[in-house]
Amino acid sequence: MSNAAFPPMVRVVRDPEADAEAKQRPLSMALVRRLWALMKPHTRKRNLLTVLVVLRSMQLPALAWAIGAVINGPITRGTQADGGQFFAIVMGAVGVLILAAITQVTFIYRQRLALELGESVVHDLRGQVYEHLQQMPMQYYAKTKTGRIISRITSDCDSVRVGVQDVLFVSMVQAGQMVGAALVMAWYDLPLLAVVVAMSPVMWLIGRVMRSRLSKAYREVQESFSRVTATIAESVAVIRVTQALAREDVNADLFRELTSDHAQYNMNTVRAGGQLMPLLELTGQVSMGLVLVVGAYRAIVVADPMPVGDLIQFWFLVGLFFSPIQVLGNQYNQALAAMAGAERVFRLLDTPPAWTDVDNACELPPGVRGDLSVENVTFAYEPGRPVLRDISFSAPAGSMIALVGETGSGKSTLTNMIARYYLPDSGIVKIDGYDIRQLTSKSLAHVVSVVPQQNYLFTGTVGENIIAGRDGATADDAIAALRSLDCEWLIDDLPEGLNTQAGSRGGRVSLGQRQLICFARAVVANPRILILDEATSAVDTMTEVRIQHALERLLESRTSIVVAHRLSTIKSADQILVFDHGQIIERGSHDELLDQSGTYATLYERFVSQSIPQSRSR
Repeated sequence: MSNAAFPPMVRVVRDPEADAEAKQRPLSMALVRRLWALMKPHTRKRNLLTVLVVLRSMQLPALAWAIGAVINGPITRGTQADGGQFFAIVMGAVGVLILAAITQVTFIYRQRLALELGESVVHDLRGQVYEHLQQMPMQYYAKTKTGRIISRITSDCDSVRVGVQDVLFVSMVQAGQMVGAALVMAWYDLPLLAVVVAMSPVMWLIGRVMRSRLSKAYREVQESFSRVTATIAESVAVIRVTQALAREDVNADLFRELTSDHAQYNMNTVRAGGQLMPLLELTGQVSMGLVLVVGAYRAIVVADPMPVGDLIQFWFLVGLFFSPIQVLGNQYNQALAAMAGAERVFRLLDTPPAWTDVDNACELPPGVRGDLSVENVTFAYEPGRPVLRDISFSAPAGSMIALVGETGSGKSTLTNMIARYYLPDSGIVKIDGYDIRQLTSKSLAHVVSVVPQQNYLFTGTVGENIIAGRDGATADDAIAALRSLDCEWLIDDLPEGLNTQAGSRGGRVSLGQRQLICFARAVVANPRILILDEATSAVDTMTEVRIQHALERLLESRTSIVVAHRLSTIKSADQILVFDHGQIIERGSHDELLDQSGTYATLYERFVSQSIPQSRSR
């Protein structure tokens, strides 16, 4: 077959959700108010910082006025023989230096408090995001990219930090400085102030025109970064598969294209921001030129001339009025990024879980037997495409139910219903007669334990992973669990015994050892209902035989739901359910199903035929 029949594998895939977000308006007073509300737990620090901001914004015009007053006063009047004016100049200079020193002290503490407040807010916000993510059901994670979630709690929260500690309070200082300078200029000369204010609509128009460009540019940068992050997370997670398929070059080409795409968005942002600042600065310079011309006319030509000293002071204040423009322009650029990040974080926080514990949720009483009942359960991941269709069966306490069927027939989905990872679209799952919808999540987790197909170990020691199944468990419980599985030999096989580091995702232990550790963790949890989803798929045949008897002892006093391709592990099941396209097509014991000569019998014959050559080869 020609390779031309396939589309190129290296391409940048745009995220429809990201494209939809890019069309929304990122900057709004609602977001600003919500950012302000984030500081409520730190009200004292916020209020003190606000006072320092006001002082700082008033001190700068006062400093400019003081310098102008010294020039307009003793320096303008000249030096007298007795030295009185010289002394006045010195005292004025000392006063200016003292005011400047106080201004700098205010600046130091304002900056320090802003940094502390920004860090405190982001600390709280990340905690809220993390707690919210813990409450989201599996349905959310199945639909959301890992990179997008990581970006919310990292780069987007960092954008909020910048918005709080830099944009908000720096902008308040600069805006206050402009207001303070305008008030003093109004006291000196209203007509000249009118010249300054007349340029404000021009600046407003420039900002309005550039706003849409910068908004789109910053949003595209954020979303592009999310795509890069998602690719990195995926590449690290499946590095073994990548190397096994020799896809390093292909993935590297894809990543280079993504980073090139991200760099282009950054360049667009720089271009848009680079146009805004020169335009604002040019407007300020034109305004100062007009003030100079009009002020000179008022000081020289008119009948009631303006004192030259007042013109000098006014000139200092005009510079102070326009100097924040460049700073505010930079802050505006950062504000767009901060608002974009804040909008994403708040959207996540405002996204309610698909379901939570009901208001009157109860806990299972002590002495749970483990009777399981599934009644007419139907479920679809996507509307109109049911994965389970009207599933019903009962599992008395202590019984073993085996789920058999081709891949994709709905076996694992059913175990997700029992563990309440998902809620059925219709039907009921009951434990000891209690509808699991009416139970608290914590109560259900104590009763139902899952050993998943993908054996996950947390970063930490092997012992810590085993006792993670129950609060308060000790190393003795871990050893007892391994002993009950007849796997105490595992401790000797590990380099440092239970203190052996499992590594990220259990990468420092073998696949079989990882499986046994997960079994032991389930033993420590001591559930009444145990779900084994392809639980022996990662264990070699010899290891499986070694632990089969231990598993039988483990399951004797528990209700167990076993999903397995290796039919040898379920021959002793009390009931076997055969699935096909989301329906139960056969049910019964191993012998009963063989006698029916149906689907199960065909699967078992295939299993036997595949097992015999393997045993002979050994």
